[in-house]
Amino acid sequence: MPDGKGAVGAGMYPALAGNENLLGADYTIHVILNGLRAMPALDGQLDHDQVAAVVNYIRTGFGNDWSENPATAETVAASR
Repeated sequence: MPDGKGAVGAGMYPALAGNENLLGADYTIHVILNGLRAMPALDGQLDHDQVAAVVNYIRTGFGNDWSENPATAETVAASR
């Protein structure tokens, strides 16, 4: 949802706001590249820089302030 608090309805969508799984960039990179449950894998859709930008946005948006060790194109490439 727009506020990052997640939703329950046709499925369960975990919150991005305050989600401690986002403390490290590696988990978020993995989910974006490989998908998880209803989220499709975006590995073939986004380049390294785009994935890093999305990861950093999620980790620092929605009230989160997990800006230490940001994702980079290099960390995304290593995950691929």
